[in-house]
Amino acid sequence: MDYDYKEAMKLDNQICFPLYAAARQVVNLYTPVLKPLGLTYTQYLVFLVLWEKDGIPVGEICERLMLDNGTLSPLLKKMQTAGFVEKKRSEKDDRVVVITLTKEGRELQEKAKDVPLRVISCVDLPKEKAHQLYALLHELLDAQKKQEV
Repeated sequence: MDYDYKEAMKLDNQICFPLYAAARQVVNLYTPVLKPLGLTYTQYLVFLVLWEKDGIPVGEICERLMLDNGTLSPLLKKMQTAGFVEKKRSEKDDRVVVITLTKEGRELQEKAKDVPLRVISCVDLPKEKAHQLYALLHELLDAQKKQEV
């Protein structure tokens, strides 16, 4: 079979486009919910990681969120300036920076507790389909990780 580049280059044949468009739409659902908390979507993701496991190295946060240090560092600086996190050198290895929630950062979890429910209520997808999509997206991410190695 011959490769038809014109067919391959149609927008409707790009898996990246519906992923990109859906991601943008879902992230946009978070904006009005997070704005009253003074948070961006990416800051919210950092909080999710820290609320799950506080006092972790920047590198671990980067790994969990699939972000590079150059993207995460300015974000953490803003969160530190806002009084939500503290940055300290690890006692075991002073090359490692550990991020710890402040009292305000921990208290923010209570204020943000309704965020997942409010956002999911805006996503018009049956629960079973949402679980299937979640599994497929993680399968895609895992496959990409394997290619990077």
